[in-house]
Amino acid sequence: MELLYKEESFIIRGVAFDIYKQFRSNHKEKIYHNACFIGLTNKGLKAENDKRIDVFFCGKKVGVYVPDLIINDSILIELKAKPRLLKEDEKQFWYYLKGTDYKLGFLTNFGAPDGVEIVRKVYDSARK
Repeated sequence: MELLYKEESFIIRGVAFDIYKQFRSNHKEKIYHNACFIGLTNKGLKAENDKRIDVFFCGKKVGVYVPDLIINDSILIELKAKPRLLKEDEKQFWYYLKGTDYKLGFLTNFGAPDGVEIVRKVYDSARK
């Protein structure tokens, strides 16, 4: 089975490792966010910051999701800068993925002292 968005996934992971190599775990999330945007667009990917995604029930807006980055209109990225990812971070990321039309997401934590943590998840609505 072919890896979903293989080339984009390779670029996203590479940019995350490059950023961690330069900054380590010493900065606020916004620094990593800005660096990701620059790194990904420099590699030729289209990146959108903090895209607001409305959530509807029975035709009425009930909320909004705001993931950190959307790549090439197809990949969701949520960034963190914490010593370790918590269950609530993973739940938030999962809600974003399940509640939107994006099939692939990356939860990336730059705050871990041992290296960047990258969780890559595929969600296909056929598996709901």
